[in-house]
Amino acid sequence: MNATPEVLAVLDDLLAAAAPDDRGALWQLSQQGRELDANLVRLPPGAEVGEHQEDVLDVLLVVLAGGGRLTPGDGGAPLTLTPTTVTWLPRTSRRALSAGPDGLAYLTVHRRRPGLAIKPAVFASEGGEAACSLDRVCPECGRMSQESAPKYCGECGERFPGR
Repeated sequence: MNATPEVLAVLDDLLAAAAPDDRGALWQLSQQGRELDANLVRLPPGAEVGEHQEDVLDVLLVVLAGGGRLTPGDGGAPLTLTPTTVTWLPRTSRRALSAGPDGLAYLTVHRRRPGLAIKPAVFASEGGEAACSLDRVCPECGRMSQESAPKYCGECGERFPGR
């Protein structure tokens, strides 16, 4: 494969074009054959992404606009997020995000998740997943949560219905 570099998005333009109350993923990396995933996420003023955990991937969070706070789930001191702040979110770390009075826009970058696969019906002997896990798929961005009963999406911050 002979890949050619290309401009995928101008993030300032995407943020400027979004409605004031738009929340969640405004843009996602979608090229075929990639090894990375990236998402432009925006939270309106005062919005929160409840405490959650990413069990599989390290995530790099880069603040583009606005500000807010990242609260570690281990009881550590909250981290202040301002434009150009780069934060490493190690896998298995618990965290919550809250947007400040100007909202919070950030880019997340991480290794691409392996695709979901349906396995043969040997689940009983191998301890596989239940046949239906749709209650763990974010209705906003389509990400499947590793948590059994997620309240918020770890990728875009959307609240799961009924939780």
